Amino acid sequence: MKKICIIKLGALGDVIRTLPVIEGIREKYPDSEVTWITKKNSTDLLSNNLAIKRVFSLDNCNELLNEKFDFLYNFDTEEEATSLAMRIKADKKYGFCFEGGYPSSFNAASEYYLNTVFDDELKKNNLKTYQEMMFMAAELPYKKQHPPLFPTEEDMKYAENFIEKNKINRKNLIGIHIGADSRWPSKIWHEENLKEFIKKSSENEYEILVLGGPNESKKLDDLEKEMLENNVKIHRNNPENSHMQFASIIKLCKVVVCSDSFALHVSLAMKKPTIGLFFCTPPNEVEDYGLLKKIVSPKIYDFFPEKMDLYDEYLVKSISADEVLKEIIKIGR
Repeated sequence: MKKICIIKLGALGDVIRTLPVIEGIREKYPDSEVTWITKKNSTDLLSNNLAIKRVFSLDNCNELLNEKFDFLYNFDTEEEATSLAMRIKADKKYGFCFEGGYPSSFNAASEYYLNTVFDDELKKNNLKTYQEMMFMAAELPYKKQHPPLFPTEEDMKYAENFIEKNKINRKNLIGIHIGADSRWPSKIWHEENLKEFIKKSSENEYEILVLGGPNESKKLDDLEKEMLENNVKIHRNNPENSHMQFASIIKLCKVVVCSDSFALHVSLAMKKPTIGLFFCTPPNEVEDYGLLKKIVSPKIYDFFPEKMDLYDEYLVKSISADEVLKEIIKIGR
């Protein structure tokens, strides 16, 4: 049996889109035992996954320093991950390490992704998906393996109860996620376009479920109140729901509209038709799995990658409500 350790911290969406490496590892090493190290707030994304033997959070993984693994895969370039990768004992290491005060590569196949992190021109011209680059770093064959998420029966019951309690017709249900990482303020669709889209979708007899997390709580309240004043009925999730409850609600939507965010990766993991809005992040790096329709702002390369951390109102207004609704209508009822 091969003992394997994976390190992937990063953002929640990045953890999800790294999950396909589990399938690649199982294909190459059917008799293997996988240990995964992540941040505490990501551990539930790995729960109920029978391919992962043990899950450790970054703050309780010290006992692993006393073990010896056959293979270690580190898919993070941040110092807390690369330093840990240097300390864990393994016969062979792949991915990223820490040398001379900078992130470096354990193996030559990892250098391509590392170069995209620091070379803006390469990042702009890169045509490889994130998953393709991680499989390259791991020296595993990439076959567009799908990211697995496994909500529990209790999570799915939570979603079913939510649908029933709110009397939602799931056959025409559009889930619209309105949040994104605050580091990229131009990731989020402008409120005017969002509200126009909700009104037009409602006129086309779609049910609207607006989705957000704790950071969007007030925005959800304000949007619900304004739509009600305009006689437009919307539903909203509980922004305090768990990650897997959120995934279970996503699973019940007919289609999901979102920016390049956690919701996008959840939606694809749950195998839902997804409309992804790209304003300032690289659409080429997102694997579509035959489920994702990418709508890319015509202004994206005025901002990506050099100014992707800046807010620009014209940019976030550059995808119209009609463009998005047109793609949803194509999916059909």
